[in-house]
Amino acid sequence: MNLAAFEAFIKVMETGSISLAADQLFITQPAVTKRIHSLEEYFGATLFEAAGRGIQPTHTAHMLLPKIKTWMNELSDMHHTLSHQQEKVQGRLKIGTSHHLGLHYLPQYLKQYVQEYPKVTLDVHFVDSEQAHEQVLAGDLEFAFLTLPPIGDERLEYQKIWNDPLVFVVAPFHPLAQKPQLELGDLMQYPSLLPSAKTYTSQITLAEFEKQGLKPKVSMSNNPLESIRMLVSIGLGWSVLPKTLVNQDLSILDLDLQLERELGMVWHPARTQSRAMQALIDLMMPSA
Repeated sequence: MNLAAFEAFIKVMETGSISLAADQLFITQPAVTKRIHSLEEYFGATLFEAAGRGIQPTHTAHMLLPKIKTWMNELSDMHHTLSHQQEKVQGRLKIGTSHHLGLHYLPQYLKQYVQEYPKVTLDVHFVDSEQAHEQVLAGDLEFAFLTLPPIGDERLEYQKIWNDPLVFVVAPFHPLAQKPQLELGDLMQYPSLLPSAKTYTSQITLAEFEKQGLKPKVSMSNNPLESIRMLVSIGLGWSVLPKTLVNQDLSILDLDLQLERELGMVWHPARTQSRAMQALIDLMMPSA
């Protein structure tokens, strides 16, 4: 049985969609469907049923998912063990990164990595920092680059690499853009556009308001920071964004307040680490 079939099954279960699984696996929808059918033939069981325009996992699929994940993780550990014994940096390295880090911080490092270690297949997954954190903990990702959580998990290992300054922004024509020496209370009468409350960025922001007994008027929650930047630029409200995302369409508010996120790496020290993963950690550490 081809391992790709098991990977397709896991991805369909995670996304609940053939099309989304195909997008994330960078293959066609018919290819995903073919892999699922090969699994159904192998097990002699139906794994998905039609449900409206989509699909629905069967009881068998739900029963198989944790077993297949455990088996895939154990197989990965075997590859890692052999890699250590052979002292070769090779194999598949499955990592996660937030979109912001992946687009603005990582390219130069990953470019260097793939040039130095051409025998490593680098499998990069773009996910929210919070999802990456959970997937490293669950063993679905070996390693992740993310916004470090305000409170870490004692089971995981963290390494800060970058400070990411945050700034309060509005459209240049927004009333707040014309006011000097603002305080957080001045923002209360205007709507805000913040990431979802579950995100680390939003938690850092809201904590500052809570210190002063304030609660912003959130008119919309939107996770992708680039989407928030666009909505702010057309005047729908104020927001807090990484300074690296500020462009000519935004104005930084005159607030005597310094906020920043810590960006870095996370991995599970109790799990077997491949030489490919250790090589990436070593490459990143000098910049810490």
